[in-house]
Amino acid sequence: MYVMKRKNKLIERYTGFFLMSFILLSCGTSKKIVTKKSKNTSSTTITKVEKRKKEAQPEEVVIKDTPEVYANPTEEYIAIYSDIAQDEMRSYGIPASITLAQGVLESGSGKGRLSSEANNHFGIKCHSGWKGGRIYHDDDKAQECFRKYKNSKYSFRDHSLFLKERKRYSKLFLLQKDDYKGWAKELRAAGYATDRKYPQKLISIIERYQLYRFDAEVLGTDLSVNDKHTVGAGDTLYSLSKHYKIPVEELKALNGLESNDLFVGQVLFIKPLPKD
Repeated sequence: MYVMKRKNKLIERYTGFFLMSFILLSCGTSKKIVTKKSKNTSSTTITKVEKRKKEAQPEEVVIKDTPEVYANPTEEYIAIYSDIAQDEMRSYGIPASITLAQGVLESGSGKGRLSSEANNHFGIKCHSGWKGGRIYHDDDKAQECFRKYKNSKYSFRDHSLFLKERKRYSKLFLLQKDDYKGWAKELRAAGYATDRKYPQKLISIIERYQLYRFDAEVLGTDLSVNDKHTVGAGDTLYSLSKHYKIPVEELKALNGLESNDLFVGQVLFIKPLPKD
């Protein structure tokens, strides 16, 4: 009996031991399974690849245009609008030199209020029948009505139509296209401006900036006045005038110079102005 009890106790002890071991092993295995986390390497890999691609791309190169440098606002104005003036000459027969000179004079080389705020380069007033934009400005009278345009090119086109479609300007179109002096005088005679010196002012601008060269380009004629001289070391207006047999004042007028200063590399027109 004693032996049997002893065996039973041993069996119970070993059974308990094995149960406890099984439970502990089970808990350890479950804990490892639950707490084990798989590392998501895909997102890390993608991020590194994208970063390498981004670093491999060359930096965007921004090319900045170097602005042209002009001696004065009038030269800048001519450079901007000469092509438009030539297009208008081809379409309507108005010398580009006259269009540019009027634009320079009427708009203050593009700096006047009418041109800067209303794109009106020729001082054209509203007149009857005008249905476009308007701006009011003091002229012959206080707060007169002037035409306002969305873009400067419409001002140039309206200028062409203004001259072409009005009978009082019909004599203009009987003149030669390269007769800028005749056009300047007839504009004043037809009533475009009240200023008695209007023709002389236009002619002065045309000759000072050689605007007749744009007429020659459209007409396909050759101008000997387009001969040029590049200023070198030691050149002066006096030495050039002697060399080319042109008076200093005429040389200055031909190139729009306000002083006697020259710089190496400067390009000068050296042929005399066309005579009457």
